[in-house]
Amino acid sequence: MEVVYEDNHIIVVAKRSGEIVQGDKTGDIPLSDVVKSYIKEKYSKPGEVFLGVVHRLDRPVSGLVVFARTSKALARLNRMFVEGEVHKTYWAVVERNETEDALLSHDIDNDGYHTLTHYLVRNEKQNKSYAYDTEKPHSKKAVLRYRLLAHSERYSLVEVQLVTGRHHQIRCQLAKEGFHIKGDLKYGARRSNPDGSISLLARRVDFVHPVSKQDISLEAPLPEAEPWPSLAVAIHAHTMDHSQNPNNEKGNILC
Repeated sequence: MEVVYEDNHIIVVAKRSGEIVQGDKTGDIPLSDVVKSYIKEKYSKPGEVFLGVVHRLDRPVSGLVVFARTSKALARLNRMFVEGEVHKTYWAVVERNETEDALLSHDIDNDGYHTLTHYLVRNEKQNKSYAYDTEKPHSKKAVLRYRLLAHSERYSLVEVQLVTGRHHQIRCQLAKEGFHIKGDLKYGARRSNPDGSISLLARRVDFVHPVSKQDISLEAPLPEAEPWPSLAVAIHAHTMDHSQNPNNEKGNILC
């Protein structure tokens, strides 16, 4: 476990793929218990440590998880998540394929993002969601914004901002467009990752602190396994190039 930020009211940690945020039927030790143990030992806390879970990440996903250390912070963070005041940005490594132009075929907004809108139907037995272009019985509207950050020979790196929060939303919506997240067999990837992860990272979180009201902006470290390092180098190279050529109309794409 890597602590990215902590104070008296909140703690933000970088979850590794394979970890569960909260206890489930597997009986595996959840990240919440690991964080409690960390707080108890670091601050010599007697008795039970309070820790509030305000959101989750799928088990094979890595990245930032925000926990509340006080009941005041928990109540306020719960409200902030419901009302969309906590802004989460994800990075996804997707398999390149012949349909890649489809990812760029949607309208682009002033911030350089495209928008995907689908209607998701969740299958509880399969623990999977299905995306449709039109509304279906029991479906929920799902909206995300995305932009293409970088390419390698076999993969593309896509940045995603969620507008809604649905079950497996990023995995399902990108797959619907023909972009399968590396390692995500459930949603059409060609092969699994050696460690059982999928290449989806909760990269950044931005919010106003629930108690101090300070602006908080945090980033998760990138996974060490390829192709993350190569794609990070490509992003850096492009950033340097774009700073020297600010009029490049395709500033968010590397070919």
